[in-house]
Amino acid sequence: MKKIFLLASVLVLTLATSCKKYLDQVPNDRLSLEETFTSRTSAEKFLANVYSYIPDEFGQRNPGGSRNAGLWTGASDEADYDWSFVQSNDVNIGNWDANSGFVSDYWTNFYKGIRSATFFIANVDKVEDMTPALKIQYKAEAQAIRAMYYYYLMRIYGPVVLLGDNVIAPDASFADVQLPRSSFDDCTNYVSAELLTAAANLPVTPSNDSNYGRITKGIALAFRAQTLLMDASPLYNGNTDEAALKNTDGKALISQTADVNKWKTAADAYKDFITQFVPGVYDLFRKNDAAGNFDPYLSCRDYWLTDWNKEVILARANNSLSARQYEMTPYHNGYASEVRGSGGLGATQNIVDAFFMANGKSIDDPTSGYVTSGNSATATKYTSAGIYNQWVNREPRFYVDITYNGSTWLDTNTGIVITQLYNTGNSGKATGGNDYSPTGYIVRKMMGLGNWNVGGRTLMLLRLANIYMDYVEALNEYAPGDPDILKYLNLIRNRAGVPEYGSTDLAAPVGQDAMRTAIRKERRVELAFENVRFFDVRRWKIAEQTDNGPIYGLNINANLPDFLKVVPFETRVFSKRHYFFPIPQKDVDTDKKLVQNPGW
Repeated sequence: MKKIFLLASVLVLTLATSCKKYLDQVPNDRLSLEETFTSRTSAEKFLANVYSYIPDEFGQRNPGGSRNAGLWTGASDEADYDWSFVQSNDVNIGNWDANSGFVSDYWTNFYKGIRSATFFIANVDKVEDMTPALKIQYKAEAQAIRAMYYYYLMRIYGPVVLLGDNVIAPDASFADVQLPRSSFDDCTNYVSAELLTAAANLPVTPSNDSNYGRITKGIALAFRAQTLLMDASPLYNGNTDEAALKNTDGKALISQTADVNKWKTAADAYKDFITQFVPGVYDLFRKNDAAGNFDPYLSCRDYWLTDWNKEVILARANNSLSARQYEMTPYHNGYASEVRGSGGLGATQNIVDAFFMANGKSIDDPTSGYVTSGNSATATKYTSAGIYNQWVNREPRFYVDITYNGSTWLDTNTGIVITQLYNTGNSGKATGGNDYSPTGYIVRKMMGLGNWNVGGRTLMLLRLANIYMDYVEALNEYAPGDPDILKYLNLIRNRAGVPEYGSTDLAAPVGQDAMRTAIRKERRVELAFENVRFFDVRRWKIAEQTDNGPIYGLNINANLPDFLKVVPFETRVFSKRHYFFPIPQKDVDTDKKLVQNPGW
């Protein structure tokens, strides 16, 4: 039986035309509250609405909006969108401020979700045809979701306003909405405590197939660990650059003294998660080939294509899959519509160069075997003869994640299609008109094997590999040399089909600094295009280097061989004020206790 995501079925019902008026009244109309909590059916619809604010992170051509779609991929050094209307392009050149629509969207939407969750918690006990056990579980779900929405707010805006269990009435006086921001430490403590409390009343696994997508104990504890990791990171932990961020009463909102014990708290939370849930509930996805042998390429490709596999912690089926696949499918002029997309989501040369060689070494290692010119005379496991040498003998994740010139397209239903990304090629700039890669590469990761214009597959928002990478980072900052660092880092590399650190051909990094570099390199590759890099470079306080200045791609205005020249395609703008989004100006103007982030 196919596992069904809760929102995929419930939201269809609650968002139907016949229910539109009902949702418009909840939770703002007090009479509708009385009606809502008279039956289990209507209360569950309300809870589904609480769930609906979980981000649809892959609808990035239209960020923010009612679905909280991210702009995190195109606004990182991993990728760029072709079309000027995509607002990540405005972020990249500094053309945004406290009045930008998406800035307000995330703030408003997550607080709507927080407020709705609080209404639900306060009123679900009124439902008469619901068992006490189910009420406890549903309240825990809402409590966890509410805390998750605070987490999402914190990673975008920094310290936020904590509402607790209080819901401001629609007819509240102006004085009642004058609320200050809480310090980041206070926000972390609140979110951590809420998730821990909720976890105690959440199931470890869904009770049946129709409940996949509901918040579980593992989801709550994973978000708790991520919140603690964020709090330990340099952007929030002893960041003297934010010394001016204070409330009107002088309360500092960002810790001015670094505390290494925060890394221990985060590491302990991750270790507890792993001890509780791995491998019984979660495990790294691994897949064998037709001959029964482990295949790292299939393993790294198909964890995106296999719904609710054991690596999945949080996923969303009601998502923008077809839109993302349209962006990842090249233009392929002259071919069938099922293989003809836009290719408008370009991968940068920056991320292409980050992938390791097949021997597990970085391309800047003189012993890596990286060849900077010419074409391969022979075929390899992943490339045909004639492919540019820079793309030959790379690790399996490179071929899973990147479409490059001369690569074979995944959908072979209508025949073999070779993607040509040079100017007059079948997917080049001159051919595609408004649809082409701005970088000469196209993001391929999470692309299906058939028609791009399909839906019905889940898209992961959090997976176990992310937890492993978080854990080793926190552990290295607190207890460098702990054997768990190499253990879990090598679990990732082993699944990816690259040599493990400490093996015969690849020495283990020596010392905390070298290990930190190795962890960040691995994280960049393993979690590429998963909306992680945008926040990583901010919490590490390195975005002024990674996201400021020229970003590179290939010369898309030329045909071969000049197409292969690496050129800057954009000069990006990032200054200290960009580490946090501004608080929406309209809210700052209304709430006199709500201080703006510095520089805005």
